[in-house]
Amino acid sequence: MITEHWPLFGLRLRTPRLELRVPDLTDLAHLADVAAEGVHDPGYQPFLVPWTDDSPQQVARGTLQFHWRMLGEWAPESWSLNLVTLFDGQVIGTQALDARQFATLREVGTGSWLGRAHHGKGFGTEMRAAVLDLAFAGLGAQWAVSEAFATNAASYGVSRRLGYVDDGVARHVVRGEAVVGRRLRLDRAGWAAARTVDVRIEGLAPCLPMFGC
Repeated sequence: MITEHWPLFGLRLRTPRLELRVPDLTDLAHLADVAAEGVHDPGYQPFLVPWTDDSPQQVARGTLQFHWRMLGEWAPESWSLNLVTLFDGQVIGTQALDARQFATLREVGTGSWLGRAHHGKGFGTEMRAAVLDLAFAGLGAQWAVSEAFATNAASYGVSRRLGYVDDGVARHVVRGEAVVGRRLRLDRAGWAAARTVDVRIEGLAPCLPMFGC
């Protein structure tokens, strides 16, 4: 079985409404379809790398290539766990958890997107809460960091609801224009105080060495 060689395929995060897992080929095909249909208003670019500016076909293929690349480059010293998010068995988006030198730094970052049809339903908060539980309760993280453009109220709101505090700003160039990013940081105490989503983690034990734990 594939899980004997790559145990991450057996990892599951479950919340009251959602399941998050490493995608198989069928999941990836559905995720590519969701990406091609659009994940944000075309007039606004919420991502540092404007990958959604491409044609629907390029966006779909790029989604596949990104996930394959992250799997291929995985190492305990540098990893990016990219999960598909499912609601009622349907792929609706993706949630990432990443780290560099996790064994020493004990710090993770997050990123996510949802198909436009699934915005405004609280899924973003629930799926971020799931990977934060994995990070803090499952992997022993001490900090989680995030960043959202100053104009991205939805992402910023998710972070604040989950206990993050402001941690400075960063400046970037997107579509040839300067944009300001708000940095946010969450420690274990803040995570525990704001923790309201019930999360069940399955299949983690054989994965721990892959995370540098």
